[in-house]
Amino acid sequence: MFTRLYEDIVNKSEKLSVIGLGYVGMPIAVAFAKKCSVIGFDLKQEKIDLYKSGIDPTNEVGNDAISNAAIEFTSDETELKKAQFHIVAVPTPVNKEHMPVLAPVEGAAEILGRNLTRGSIVVFESTVYPGVTEEVCVPILERESGLKCGTDFKIAYSPERINPGDKVHRLETIKKIVSGMDEETLECVARIYELVIEAGVYRAESIKVAEAAKVIENSQRDINIAFMNELSIIFNKMGIDTKSVLEAAGTKWNFLKFYPGLVGGHCIGVDPYYLTYKAERLGYHSQIILAGRRINDDMGKYVAESCVKKLIASDKSVKNAKVAIFGFTFKENCPDTRNTKVIDIIKELREYGIESVVTDPKADADEARRLYGIEFKEMNQIRGMDAVILAVAHEEFVQLRKDDLEQLFGEGKKVLLDIKGLLDRKEYEDLGYCYWRL
Repeated sequence: MFTRLYEDIVNKSEKLSVIGLGYVGMPIAVAFAKKCSVIGFDLKQEKIDLYKSGIDPTNEVGNDAISNAAIEFTSDETELKKAQFHIVAVPTPVNKEHMPVLAPVEGAAEILGRNLTRGSIVVFESTVYPGVTEEVCVPILERESGLKCGTDFKIAYSPERINPGDKVHRLETIKKIVSGMDEETLECVARIYELVIEAGVYRAESIKVAEAAKVIENSQRDINIAFMNELSIIFNKMGIDTKSVLEAAGTKWNFLKFYPGLVGGHCIGVDPYYLTYKAERLGYHSQIILAGRRINDDMGKYVAESCVKKLIASDKSVKNAKVAIFGFTFKENCPDTRNTKVIDIIKELREYGIESVVTDPKADADEARRLYGIEFKEMNQIRGMDAVILAVAHEEFVQLRKDDLEQLFGEGKKVLLDIKGLLDRKEYEDLGYCYWRL
């Protein structure tokens, strides 16, 4: 029953479904649509309507790819009964207390369970702590379907590695970890993913190993960035330019080239909490991982405080100061504002009586309005500022020149905070700017 599934998918006698059509699910659906019959399911009808109209709100694959993809877009869960290979790609966030929120993946399992047929394989891609697939998702699938895992259906796990906004490291060019509940499932899942993954697949020895591998990838990056952020705080107190230090240290062959910055988004700023949550349940309190998280979570506040200090040093009134923030997304050249740390800068500045003006040509304006109550201004509307904070390295901001920046400011000394180090520090200090960067 399961051994033929690969051939059935290839010859299109069976369909593949993708559950969750966001930044992860949409590229997966488009890639597989070139090789097999795909059903794209999402709960949000407005998102389905956009896709059916050939519009890609994620900007991950582009409108042309959506228009040309032979995908059956639907918000009708019963359509999932037509597929026998299911990929679940829904978000796994944390709450305000930094506790894992498994509701999206549990909800997806419930929906799929109600429409699961015998002979199906279910692959979860959502980032979770080790054990979730087998201990949380399987019981839900069995309860809702009335089927038995291992007999009537099989499960697998293949963590997503998509980097939003990255046009170089794409789904097809990143090696894919795959795992399955047994050898038969693993081989079938590996062969199906090999249809679209040009970089090849890595067969993990178990589902838990694959879950753990994913959650530590971003935890490692988070810790390294936290170290850079701590160095930035120390070097700023010493009056040393952090970027210059890192450039010097980077001349050694084995120096890891990480940089300070705001760590947000739905991966690096979230995944470590899944690992530490599971560790806590087993009686171990994380030291390094949580220390790094505390540093990174506080960087928005640190930037805002640094802005206030520079305003004071420039003889400008802090309360009601005119401050513009360039960039609101969690990373460059990406419309996603979820878990952006720029909002922390805005909130902290409010504590000092400063209402910031925000511009972002890439961000999803409706999402920013709905989630944060932020209304964007056009860049050409920003004038008379006391301080400008370049928070995100969008290509539009990388291209800014001296004349572009000059016209943003009002009278008095110009305070410029270059969070991503986009500009030549010496050049702007020579021009009389009060310049600061991480």
